[in-house]
Amino acid sequence: MAKKVLIATGGGDCPGLNAVIRAIVKTAEHHGGWEVYGSIESFNGLLRDEIEIVRLTDKEIAGIHVNGGTILGTTNKGGPFHFPVLTSDGYWITEDRSQLMKKRLEELGIEAIINIGGDGSQRISLQLADMGINVVGVPKTIDNDLSCTDFTFGFQTAVQIATEAVDKLVTTAASHSRVFILEVMGRDAGWIALHSAIAGGAEICIIPEIPYDVAEIAKKIESRYTHGRGFCNIVIAEGAKGIDGKVTGIDPTEVGNPHFKLGGVGEKLKQELIAYGVEHDIRVTVLGHLQRGGTPTAYDRVLATAFGAKAFELVNNGIYRSMVVYNHPNIEHIALDEVVNHPHLVDPDHSDLVRTAREIGISFGRR
Repeated sequence: MAKKVLIATGGGDCPGLNAVIRAIVKTAEHHGGWEVYGSIESFNGLLRDEIEIVRLTDKEIAGIHVNGGTILGTTNKGGPFHFPVLTSDGYWITEDRSQLMKKRLEELGIEAIINIGGDGSQRISLQLADMGINVVGVPKTIDNDLSCTDFTFGFQTAVQIATEAVDKLVTTAASHSRVFILEVMGRDAGWIALHSAIAGGAEICIIPEIPYDVAEIAKKIESRYTHGRGFCNIVIAEGAKGIDGKVTGIDPTEVGNPHFKLGGVGEKLKQELIAYGVEHDIRVTVLGHLQRGGTPTAYDRVLATAFGAKAFELVNNGIYRSMVVYNHPNIEHIALDEVVNHPHLVDPDHSDLVRTAREIGISFGRR
């Protein structure tokens, strides 16, 4: 009788998810002796009153590696330990359904789970492993903020999209002598902003790891103008904060989604610059979920495929409680316990990229 492995894709969608799914299925069929299933909308497919899991074969995964998103669907709400439930009196609460999930896995004869996701998803992986469930993690996040791996898939695609946006804004900024603020994703880590600012030739890069001083930003902007003519491009991560340490966004209101909802820091910076006395025409562009969608780059397809193949290899060899990682030039694995302890953030004092940016004149809004 064939063994069964279950795939879950959780958190935000990300270019390359389908390539991982495809690689797992293809590798499993190459080895033989395994059936691959997918849980709809992360673990919700197992947690709902009516189970939603699907068998994945060559037919279901044919050609999906070029598509963005995930054929299994995803969610950043709920999960086995905080599943949203509507009470009889009309209130939403969350309940722990992890034991129910474990019971259903046993009833379905599922040997192992491959959990594809970012920091939150891998924390769930570790909790499930603590319950005795066989879990292998695959690192997924456009923010590139998971530790122990050189890159996560989806990041390079997001950087490419952000860089193309900077390229386009440079020409319109120059044509109109404007200041353009491009808000990109990056909750705690400024990797997307940093890479796209360097690649696109922005003059200012504001990241969460370096709280900004409006006076320093204004000073850099003015250095770009002569007799009222000039232009300046600013890339700012959504999680950026001023020297007061406050991030911009709204508190969570959805049951099962505890995340502070970031957004609006680009407009906030614009108003701060105007209040400071910057008189140039300032426009704000928010890239938003465009960074998550669309066709993954070749780099991300290759990395995602390598991750998927390695993940199944670990399952096939009975190596659990681990996550696949990329340590150039090798695809390896590391204990889940190590992954969730320290996020991969930009180090302002020791990052070669920060040093590179400063050397070519990019300002981080801080002296």
